[in-house]
Amino acid sequence: MPARIRLQRHGKKNQPFYHIVVADGRAPRDGRFIEKLGTYNPLTNPATIDLNFDRAVEWVKNGAQPSDTVRRILSYKGVLLRRHLQIGVEKGAITQEVADGRFNEWLQAKEAKIANVKSEAENAARNTRKARLEAEKKANEAKQSAIAAKRQAALEAEAAAKAEAAAADAGEAAEGDAPAAETEAPAEA
Repeated sequence: MPARIRLQRHGKKNQPFYHIVVADGRAPRDGRFIEKLGTYNPLTNPATIDLNFDRAVEWVKNGAQPSDTVRRILSYKGVLLRRHLQIGVEKGAITQEVADGRFNEWLQAKEAKIANVKSEAENAARNTRKARLEAEKKANEAKQSAIAAKRQAALEAEAAAKAEAAAADAGEAAEGDAPAAETEAPAEA
C-alpha cells in the first residue's frame, strides 16, 4: 500500500487539532505514522497551518497520496504548485528561475489575500464589539431614565402626601380652634 499524507486527530472534544502525517495506508487514523510534516488548527480564523514545506514536496514527489483535506491544505500552502512547476523544470518546459519567479509571485499574492482576510476578521470583531457596547449603553441609559422617573414619581407622591397631611393638619387645627372657642365662650357666660 502506498504512503498516505493525512490528518491525525488530537485535541479535546469539540476542539479538534490535527497533525499532518505521512503514514502507511493500512495504519489506523491515529495510529503509527512514518513522519510528521506539520500541524493544522481549524479553530482559528483563518485556519493555522504549520507545515514542513520541503519535506511535504519531497513526499509528494515520491508518490505519497494526500487525503482530500490534506490535498486542500497542500494546495493552500503551495506544495502542489511547487511540485507542478518542478515537473515543468524536469521536462525542460521552463527554467528553474522562471519556476521560482512564478511561485514567489503566487506566494506574495496568497500572503496579501491572507493578510486581507485577517484584517477583515479583526475589523468585523471590533465593529461587533462597538455595536455591543453601544447597545449596552443605550440599555443602561434606558434603565437609568426609568429609575429616575420612578424616583421622581415617588418624590412627587411623597410631596403630595406631605402637602395633603399638612393641609389636613391645618384643617384639623382650624376646626379644633373654632369649637374650642365656642365651648370656651359658653363657659364664661
